[in-house]
Amino acid sequence: MLYPGDREARNKSAPEQSRFLPLFRALWEMGAHAEPAVYHDDFQQEVRAQLAAVDGVLVWFNPIQDGRDRTMLNALLRDVAADGVFVSAHPDMIQKIGTKEVLYRTRDLGWGCDTHLYASMAQMRHELPQRLASGARVLKRLRGHSGSGVWKVELDATSGTGTDLRVRHAQRGAVEERITLDQFCSRCEPYFACDGGVIDQAWQTRLPEGMVRCYVVHGRVEGFGLQAINALYPAAPGTPPESAPAPGPRLYHPPTLPHYQALKHQLEEEWVPRLQKLLDIDDNNLPVLWDCDFLLGEKDASGADTYVLCEINISSVSPFPASAVVPVARAAIAQSLAARAARR
Repeated sequence: MLYPGDREARNKSAPEQSRFLPLFRALWEMGAHAEPAVYHDDFQQEVRAQLAAVDGVLVWFNPIQDGRDRTMLNALLRDVAADGVFVSAHPDMIQKIGTKEVLYRTRDLGWGCDTHLYASMAQMRHELPQRLASGARVLKRLRGHSGSGVWKVELDATSGTGTDLRVRHAQRGAVEERITLDQFCSRCEPYFACDGGVIDQAWQTRLPEGMVRCYVVHGRVEGFGLQAINALYPAAPGTPPESAPAPGPRLYHPPTLPHYQALKHQLEEEWVPRLQKLLDIDDNNLPVLWDCDFLLGEKDASGADTYVLCEINISSVSPFPASAVVPVARAAIAQSLAARAARR
């Protein structure tokens, strides 16, 4: 089980000190040998040797970790996978569904909304003002975590220029700012150099009602996380921007949570199979653990909730509900045993 840390963390690593102890225990109880593989680029060869001696590796590592990206780690994981070690999530699968480009590629699957992809700054400068004329937008860099590179953007109606904006970053502690279109584009310029593009989605007016996260093991929902995210939550009318509420805690629930059974069924029976068909992903290549974040869309004609996908997380899904621990362990063992058999 691979996760980030420095030399001291690797030297002192022990399952009992890990946030993944429940999963270690589940693996042990099923007869597997599970061990930590603390990773840092500075000692990647040491980790490579460790991974070469196992049947499978589960990976928790953010796209950007302590100022470093996953370039070296991804190369290592591709190498060990090519040698027959089961890797989840494989870097190629992260590329397919673990960046926000998936929001654009799957916009017509039933979980999408008005979504566009800007492949260049010139395209964004040209098209964004036209879309803002119809209402607020949410712009997202293709790779990031914890709200980094996610912005609510709308025209500043008080300026009268048509190019002044009100923007708010989704990172914790950010407040609304009033800046020009040029200033905002300058902030987004690095996203094109690093990630290759920016996603533009329509603002979902029901965001203040919260977000539901579906934790998926292969293609089955094994738990939910409910949160009043508030990352882009507007301040109350007549109050300063910094008065907007802080994010609430994420509350975890088993997959039997009554109110979300329709969403569970739709995700398992419709959306995931369509995703697999569109992106050519077979069952065995789905991640052992991934999650889909949904905001509430407009209610349908019968008054039932609809859902809009705002992100898929695959690089580092943690924490996760207790209900997912045994399914994750079971799936990891099955895939690792299959990898061992294939090497013989």
